[in-house]
Amino acid sequence: MSRHSGIFLVLIIAGAFNLSVAQQAQVIDKVAAVVGSNIILQSEIEMQYAQYLAQGNKADEDFKCYILQQQLTQKLLAQQAAIDSIDVGEGEVDDNINARLRYMSSQAGGQERLERFLNRSLLQYKEEMRPSVYEQLKANKMQQNIVSGIDVTPLEVRRYYESLDKDSLPYFNTEVEVGELVVYPQLTREEKQQYRDRAEELRKQIVDGADFATVARLYSQDGGSAPYGGDLGFSTRDRYVKEFSAVAFRLKPGELSQVFESEHGFHFLEVLERRGEEARVRHILIQIKPTQASLERAKKHIDSIYENVVAKKVDFYTAATLYSDNKETKYNGGMLLNLENQQSRTTLIPADKLDASIFTAIDTLQPGQYSRPAPFTDQMGKTGYRFTYLKSRTPPHQANLEQDFAKIKEAALEDKINRKLSEWFEGRRKVTFIDINDAYYDCDDLKIWLKDSGEDAVAQR
Repeated sequence: MSRHSGIFLVLIIAGAFNLSVAQQAQVIDKVAAVVGSNIILQSEIEMQYAQYLAQGNKADEDFKCYILQQQLTQKLLAQQAAIDSIDVGEGEVDDNINARLRYMSSQAGGQERLERFLNRSLLQYKEEMRPSVYEQLKANKMQQNIVSGIDVTPLEVRRYYESLDKDSLPYFNTEVEVGELVVYPQLTREEKQQYRDRAEELRKQIVDGADFATVARLYSQDGGSAPYGGDLGFSTRDRYVKEFSAVAFRLKPGELSQVFESEHGFHFLEVLERRGEEARVRHILIQIKPTQASLERAKKHIDSIYENVVAKKVDFYTAATLYSDNKETKYNGGMLLNLENQQSRTTLIPADKLDASIFTAIDTLQPGQYSRPAPFTDQMGKTGYRFTYLKSRTPPHQANLEQDFAKIKEAALEDKINRKLSEWFEGRRKVTFIDINDAYYDCDDLKIWLKDSGEDAVAQR
């Protein structure tokens, strides 16, 4: 496997900025490679290399080999997807592009600054991105189709572990199992009224003739959509919280909703377009801020829960399921999951990967102990109270089946998937015309592609 990783990585679309044509180096375009009936231009390689440099990476000409390797992989997968009638909907492409542009705008400091950086409008840039995004999403679907249904049995996990060089087994640092119980302040109807009134005031401005997009840019407190005039793009109903979906999928295009409340605050929205089971909407959000009285009530509530858990009147898992306001953890009995290992859904988390505030809370605890309730602010900016539970702490150790079965299973599954993909690529490479420009013949990443392929594809120079 090359130092940049094998050709079998799941394809992702880089979230970096494309440099405008004016900012790119002047390059006389030429064909870098041919895959079947598709060509890969040198300008495509140079553009992605410019992205790589724009992210602050050091100049490395070898990285162009990796870029071409990824392009070859994508073309081969996309061609097979077309043969197998695997397609990507326009809504999927729109959602992907919109999410990418929201991220890019936040990194650039707003839509206008991003457009100046790109030297073009976002609308123009979206259309330029569309063919590439469409092909990459189609290639992703093809790759998922190839490996769907693959799993490993406990016997395969053991055999995989026994095949490993025992002197090179990974060494794991301290790992912990941690639970949390979160309580957010709940405002009374009277305390919320000022926020509803603000949303009603903005809605009236639009009813009276103000431009929705302008009002959203100026006043909406949804940082992700406000720069786009509140536009959320096309989405299915399951992408939104239930209160939002209920309104968005009840209205007809052009209709403006009444003000309604969700867990995010007070909204109103306008449906722009409907397309089958998808709707494109824009909205304005006014967030609800906790009052001092609501914070005091939340503190009293979590203190009572904490005392009952410590006194063993109720176990932590039951208390978290019943009372925690964190929807991501409450149905796991309050336990945090290792998000880097979503397939295995393990609760073992490397201590150095914990959120700093949680690490501080459990640092002096012994397994089975609880930290005292303390105020915190979550990633969405919501303020609340939380106490944590340290279930276990595993000291540093070399990998073994008893302690690390879930990790070894994941590695065994990845190995099996890579072998399946390797077989697939080797089979397709042999029957597909592939020609790579001489300039890339010294690339280690491309050795596998430089073997003879279908139709005597790689020229015998």
